[in-house]
Formats: sequence, structure tokens, C-alpha cells
Amino acid sequence: MPDDRELMRRHFVKTSLAAGFAAAAASTINAQVLIHTDATGLTAGEVRIPTADGAMPAYRAQPAGKQRLATILVVHEIFGVHEHIKDVCRRFAKLGYLAIAPDLFARYGDASAIADMQALMRDIVSKVPDSQVMSDLQAAARWAAAQGGDPGRIGVTGFCWGGRIVWLYAAGHPELKAAVAWYGRLVGESTDLTPVHPVDVAGSLSVPVLGLYGAADAGIAPETIARMKQALASAPGGGADSQFMVYPDTPHAFFADYRPSYREQAARDGWGRCRLWFEQHGLS
Repeated sequence: MPDDRELMRRHFVKTSLAAGFAAAAASTINAQVLIHTDATGLTAGEVRIPTADGAMPAYRAQPAGKQRLATILVVHEIFGVHEHIKDVCRRFAKLGYLAIAPDLFARYGDASAIADMQALMRDIVSKVPDSQVMSDLQAAARWAAAQGGDPGRIGVTGFCWGGRIVWLYAAGHPELKAAVAWYGRLVGESTDLTPVHPVDVAGSLSVPVLGLYGAADAGIAPETIARMKQALASAPGGGADSQFMVYPDTPHAFFADYRPSYREQAARDGWGRCRLWFEQHGLS
């Protein structure tokens, strides 16, 4: 069985971010509801984050000329860092945050270039070890602290694949102020690359996490949300006062305004709750 060092010993295949949207999602983009946040007043664009394996591409947005900014780590979906994720970073920056979205798939290929979903899952997503993701998010946090961020005020949010990562990262990093997980998987099979899942680490969670989920999510059964709630309630610290908001009749990826799954009412409510959650937990 490979150890963490062997799993993490991999150089970057992709060295820069792609423009536009991932090929696997391009055919379903709904331009009529697509949200675009401008970069006026911001320092925004692609950056390189140093890691032991080389430079990891990432997208950064922050208020121009400001220092000691609360920082939000933004964890992408299975499609990588595309225009929607970049826009989310700019939305946070408009609120006064330094937002950074590292390309956590960059060692394994270009997720934006793969049009077939099964191939994307097989050739990239399934090969990424959780240990590497945790290390890369730490590298992003260090980079942000050196670029105007406040190392004492860091939060994390993520979507779909990134929503699961949010729970795991929060459980391993008690220094975080708060976290928001958007429809991230809560249970799963234990493998070498994914040894634990959110329900397994609920007992050690000391960071308040807000979970935003859809009741009609075909990939996340309601009973798994119930299991996670029970695991949090039974934890010694009460799950650090973590909470769920489950939207009735709402599918997976309801916040993704470029996809048919977008639900404006749930997305707006979720964004409002996300903003308030971070503000209430010391990230304003």
C-alpha cells in the first residue's frame, strides 16, 4: 500500500488555468442566467502557488491595495477552476475578502479539456488523493497570508466534489474560523486515496460548518444527511454547532448558475446564508 509521500510525489501536468468553462459542462451552459461579477476595484487573475512539487495554478481575487484581509479558500467542483469558480472568487472579493481557488487537479490533467464525464471521473477525479488536496489547500492558505490575507481569519467553501473536501479540511484544521459545504458527499467507500469521509470525522470537528443541500439531489440520499446530522449531534463538541439547510424539491448543483440544475431562489438564499455564516464566525 503506498504511503502519503508516494501518493503526493507527482509533478504538475497542467501549469495554467483554462479560459471559459469545462468541456464536460459546455453543452449545458445557460447564458440567460449566467452571473458575471466584474473585477472593478479588485486585484484578480491567475497566480502560481509554490508547493514541493512545483507551482500550482490558482485564481485569486481581492480588494485592490488592501491588507489583513479575511481569506476564503474556494474548492472547485469536478470541472476544476473554470469561469463560475472564478466568478465566485470575485463575488467574495467584492465583499472584502481575499478569495483563492487552487486547481487541485493540476497534477493529473486538464479537467477543462475532457468532454466525457465518465472519462473525467476515471482519468482525473478518481486519481486525486485526499492527502494531496489537504496539503495543497494549506499551501494556498500560506500563499494568501503572504499576499494580503490575515492568517488568523480563514474560512473555506466548496461545491460538489469540493463540498466533501470542505468537511474534511475543516476537521483537520481547527484554526479555521468557519466553513460552508455546498452539496458535498457525506459518506463513501474507504480507499487508499479517500480513507475517510465527512461522517467519519464528524466527531473531531471543531470548526462550525454550514451544509447547504438539495432534498432532490439524486447523488446524496436524504438518509446520508440524517446520518451526518446524528454524527455531529453525538460528537463530544456537538459538531462545533454545525448546521444544515436542506432545500425542498431542489437538485444537486443548485448554485451553479451556468447549468440547468440552477435554482435561483435556493441559490440566492444559500449565498445569503453563506455570507452571514462567515460574518457571524469572525470573518467579516
